[in-house]
Amino acid sequence: MTCPWCDGVCQETDLAPLLHPDLAWLWNQLADCADRRGDPELTSGSVGLKMPSAPEERSAAVGLLGGRPLSAGQVRRVDLVRLGDVLARRHPRLTPGVAAAHGARRRLAQRARSRAEQIDATAGLRRSLTAAISGLPEHLPGEMDPDAVWTRLHRAGWISRLIADDDREKRITLAAGVLARLPRPPARVDRRVLIPGDPHALDEGTVLAGLVLAVAGVAGAGRRTREAWSLLGVDCDNLLGGLLVLGVRPLSWSVPGDAVLTLPPRELLRVQWQAPPKPGAWAFVTENPSVMTAAAELAATGDGPGTDGTAHLICTAGTPSDIETTAISLLTAVGWRVAVRADFDPSGLAHVRALLNATPDAAPWRMDTAAYTDHCVTASAGALEVAVTDTPWDPDLASAMTRRGAPAYEEDQLSELIGDLCSGEPGAC
Repeated sequence: MTCPWCDGVCQETDLAPLLHPDLAWLWNQLADCADRRGDPELTSGSVGLKMPSAPEERSAAVGLLGGRPLSAGQVRRVDLVRLGDVLARRHPRLTPGVAAAHGARRRLAQRARSRAEQIDATAGLRRSLTAAISGLPEHLPGEMDPDAVWTRLHRAGWISRLIADDDREKRITLAAGVLARLPRPPARVDRRVLIPGDPHALDEGTVLAGLVLAVAGVAGAGRRTREAWSLLGVDCDNLLGGLLVLGVRPLSWSVPGDAVLTLPPRELLRVQWQAPPKPGAWAFVTENPSVMTAAAELAATGDGPGTDGTAHLICTAGTPSDIETTAISLLTAVGWRVAVRADFDPSGLAHVRALLNATPDAAPWRMDTAAYTDHCVTASAGALEVAVTDTPWDPDLASAMTRRGAPAYEEDQLSELIGDLCSGEPGAC
């Protein structure tokens, strides 16, 4: 059986006389010295040892340390070469460090050993990464210089994660292979075909998917996974997700006025909208499906506004992607006016900012200070901090939300929102 404290010397010699309890003080002090030095053998130089108070402990060490008689509390400078020569009489491979490791019952200088192993592993990882990314296509969006790739992986915590991964070489090779197969713009590819024989290898949440996006330089910065892949020309299940629409139709589509459609990313990438039923009609944009449900029930009664008898509503069902905000922005090109809103919470404010940035002519829809204070039913001072830059369309809204410290939700405004859909005009823009 392999010894946990040395490399087998103990199996070739009798260490029992050296491990007498009266010598424990000697080995413990030498073990501490080995840890400080990062030297598990202790075969050179000298070390200061403080002599114990018990005479039997000092007496036990006389044969090993030699020299003048040992005094209690004295600090004796011990020549490690001489001590090594004394120990070598028992076995030529027996060193002060090996004896101390057995006396202290632990491996010595583990921190230094781990540090050296870490340095070696880091250097090996860098060589592997540099070789793997050499020759990758020039059309990748991120800078693919080895130093740049290494820096962004380090900042994102990937270096330590890879070093601890026994499959790191395989993962790096696979990630580089995925990047090498990415199409040149404007061509696109389905994510599920990038790893032959394993359509789920790059599913969201897998280590390989995260590594590919990190190496390519498109991960992070608040960007959703689908958006990051899209920057690489990769479509992720582009038949799932997208926008819910009611009374706002793609060009040449013919469906009942009260039908709620889901327009997945595949359709939104090429969408052309029908013109509004009358010039300047409003298309309303909301975050929550509960508003869409209520609007669809309204449309089913035929009590909606305008000549088509339906509400005109788009629902992002959460955070809008770049594909979705771009599709919404195209409504203005065919004559729609656009009103946007979301919940009064940090993510909802971010949704509204994204929509307003994509469609500068859009108007906030009941997203002002008055609407918030009217519908915020709780207060928790200090629990919510909103900066003025979070609500550029109404700076006072940020102050009000910070003072109240609580969110407000679209469901709390449902009656007013449905009233606006009925009238065809957004209130409190």
